[in-house]
Amino acid sequence: MTETDRIFIGGGGADYASPQNLLLKYANRHGLITGATGTGKTVTLQILAESFSACGVPVFLADVKGDLSGLAKAGSKDFKLHEAFSSRAARIGFSDYAYAAFPVTFWDMFGQQGHPVRTTVAEMGPLLISRLLELSEAQEGVINIAFRVADEQGMALLDLKDLQSMLVWLGENAKDLSLRYGNVSTASIGTIQRRLLVLENQGGASFFGEPALALDDLMRLTPEGQGRINVLAADRLMSSPRLYATFLLWLLSELFETLPEVGDPDKPKLVFFFDEAHLLFDDAPKGLLDKVEQVARLIRSKGVSVFFITQNPADVPEDILGQMGNRIQHALRAYTPRDQKALRAAAETFRPNPAFDTEQAIREVGVGEALVSTLQAKGVPSMVERVLIRPPSSQLGPISDQERKAVMAASPVAGQYEQTIDRDSAFEALARRAEQAARAAAEAEQAEQRQSDSEREYSSARRYTGSKVSRSTSRRSRSDSVGETFAKSIARSLGTRAGSAIVRGVLGGLFRGR
Repeated sequence: MTETDRIFIGGGGADYASPQNLLLKYANRHGLITGATGTGKTVTLQILAESFSACGVPVFLADVKGDLSGLAKAGSKDFKLHEAFSSRAARIGFSDYAYAAFPVTFWDMFGQQGHPVRTTVAEMGPLLISRLLELSEAQEGVINIAFRVADEQGMALLDLKDLQSMLVWLGENAKDLSLRYGNVSTASIGTIQRRLLVLENQGGASFFGEPALALDDLMRLTPEGQGRINVLAADRLMSSPRLYATFLLWLLSELFETLPEVGDPDKPKLVFFFDEAHLLFDDAPKGLLDKVEQVARLIRSKGVSVFFITQNPADVPEDILGQMGNRIQHALRAYTPRDQKALRAAAETFRPNPAFDTEQAIREVGVGEALVSTLQAKGVPSMVERVLIRPPSSQLGPISDQERKAVMAASPVAGQYEQTIDRDSAFEALARRAEQAARAAAEAEQAEQRQSDSEREYSSARRYTGSKVSRSTSRRSRSDSVGETFAKSIARSLGTRAGSAIVRGVLGGLFRGR
């Protein structure tokens, strides 16, 4: 299927080019697969994934249409296209063509068609969170404050409820925080909370949490040395295109920030296919585009190869398009002046071949054909060639649900991500603070109430004591002796001067002791 240092892409007979190969040494110079819907981009993606896996290179790709699960199962001679595949293999000189299955690990953000894939809010960061929620500059500022305060307070932002709780706390303390961090608008907080609610309703909450995806699990090899093909189920995810694009960009960023420098390896450590790449760039702010360009330019030194897959090269910004050294162009249709302009621009991105007109060839290539230009010796792009793409060795089309479950059960990460972990984080820390504040407020209120009750009882006792002494002084026993009269007089004198003070002291001691 492959030579030791290259991947066979395709070729042709008398009317087509000689066999075309992608040198593994230059595979990390990135690539671009383009073409109109139905021209064969998905099959090209499938045969590249097979070839990289066979060469011992792990692969990550998104299965947008649900077709790529067939990588886990060998093709069959019973397949209706078997004769066509065999004929094409013979025509293009693919002599060792054979059916084969490949080691696949299925992933799914929603945990239904693959192992759950998650990250934490903190790992995604304020820039990508803001992009995901489509926030304005002012609202993005509030998100940055939330992350900064969480860091300073030692509170982990792991899932959506952590971020939501932190935003509530910011709103309650907006006046104090604004003096240090700038304006914290309650209107902005309200908008962010609504966007988080929408994201939660779309199922995005399942993406944030722990255990978070370990990048090492995307870079596994089989005991036989094949690279595992990581397939992200994205058919349902595509209903939330911004979540899809933000997740893939986060994954690229994590690879860029985590992996060590390896220079120019003999082959990539990981190949990353970004299908429907236009979703990444649609309405993206300049800061985000700059980050993508930086990742595309520098991540190759980490041994990561990135292939963007989209309908038209014009979907990719020029600064990023310039980083794509290996290109496979399927047919484009040009029905409008705008389409014609885009087609001319696509033709100009290739090194011309005097044997044919590139622009005309882009119009004429059929399904399963493409114009190919790859980097050759010293990184120089080859002249564009018109080729027939080789047939896949794995099954063309999806596998059954039962077969998918069997593959998942045999996966090396089976059971590792299925059970969520909810450890102590910002939500729990802020809940404890709120509980402590509520308890302190209740105790203060009770103390105030006790003080108020004490003062009322003191006043009542004072009035009662005074009237009792007054009545006792009016009572005289006519039969009292002189001594008794004198003693009673002394007692009355003490009672009128200090009696009430003694009562106050005793009562006060009782109330304080309550």
